[in-house]
This record gives sequence, C-alpha cells and structure tokens, in this order.
Amino acid sequence: MRVHKLTFAALVVAAGLSLTACQNDDDGAGQSDPSAGSTASSASSAPSSDGGSGSGGSDQSDGKASAGTSSAGSDSGGPSSGGSGSGSAAKPAKCTTDGLEVTAKNGFIEGDRDGSVVVQLTNGSGADCVISGFAGVDLKTNSGTISATRKGEPGDPYVLKNGKEIDFYVSYPLNESGGSGVRITGLVVTPPNETKSVTLAWPGNGSLPASDSPDGAQVLVGPIGSAGQGG
Repeated sequence: MRVHKLTFAALVVAAGLSLTACQNDDDGAGQSDPSAGSTASSASSAPSSDGGSGSGGSDQSDGKASAGTSSAGSDSGGPSSGGSGSGSAAKPAKCTTDGLEVTAKNGFIEGDRDGSVVVQLTNGSGADCVISGFAGVDLKTNSGTISATRKGEPGDPYVLKNGKEIDFYVSYPLNESGGSGVRITGLVVTPPNETKSVTLAWPGNGSLPASDSPDGAQVLVGPIGSAGQGG
C-alpha cells in the first residue's frame, strides 16, 4: 500500500505540473496576441499615406513636387535654353550684306520709255533671313554719284530662305540724244538696314542724258520684291 500511495502521489504531482505548464503556454499566447493586433492596426493605417490628411500623405505629396521641380529646372533648360526646341524656334535674323550675293542684270524691254536694271539678292548665309524695305542704290558716274529716289510702298518683311533670291528694280532715263551724256561707271547697292555696300558693274545703258545733271537725273529704286522674287 505504501508503494501504491507514493505512485499515486507522484501522478498527482506530475498532473499538477502539466496543468501549470499548459496555463503558462496559454498565458504566453494571450500576451502575444496584443502584439499581433498592434501590427495589424499599424498595417491597416498605412493607406493613409495616399490620403491628404495623414502625415504620410504630406510626405508623398512633397516628393512629387520635388520631382516636378527638378524636371522643369536644369534638365529641361526652360526659357534660358534659347528656344532651341521645335516648339520655340527662334525667328530668322535680318539679312546682312555679308550673307547676300548681290548681282545685277539689264531689265530693259524694247519699247519701254525708261531703262531698267534688276538687282538680285541671293541668300547664301546658310540660314533663312528676313528682308524688307528699300535697298540703297547709288550710280557712280563721271560727273559724281547719283542716289536713286525711292518709289512705291515697301511690302511686309519677307523670309528669304537659304539659297533663294529676291529682286528689286532700278529705273533710269535713257540717253537718246546721240551724245555721250553722263557716263555711268558703277552701281553701288546697300541692302536694307545695312551700312556695308557692294559695288557692281553697271549692266544697263552706258549713259544718262547729258541734260540730266547728277542732281536732277530721275534714277528710281523700287522696294524689295518689286521685280519678282524667287521665293
């Protein structure tokens, strides 16, 4: 009987220990649940970063603004880039004497009352340019220089494409007196809005009427484009 009592007592003690261990395990599981619940709560609050009210939303909004500023800054160049893109192409500059090839030819047609010379300006600058108004025209003669008088109204500014030409006319009285008259020795052309001139050989009638002094000779110049244009 003593042996049986000891055995029974041992069983009771073992059972008590087992029950205590189970309770400890349950308590540990119960304590870990709040931690899991806190993590879930934190995860569920994450979408607020996309909203406008949470601090996470504010941070994300600032990030977008920063990226936009960088894109519109030095990378794109902005207005300071000189407008090299297709959307802001620069306007052509004015045509200059150095960029133009100036030639002249006789434009007289039989039956005309006055003589005529056609002056041709060809754009050889390598880029389009703008031209308008009147060219300066002077006739060099053995009696001095005769400046042509403007006749007509200038047209709108014209974009002269690279390699293309535009013309204007010079008219002058014909020498039909039979005498030597006033001998023309050269043609001086100054493109519009320029100070540099080009001197050409005179292609028209070799003289003006002797009765027309250098101050009174009716030499006229038409506006740019007045003798046709080669667009």
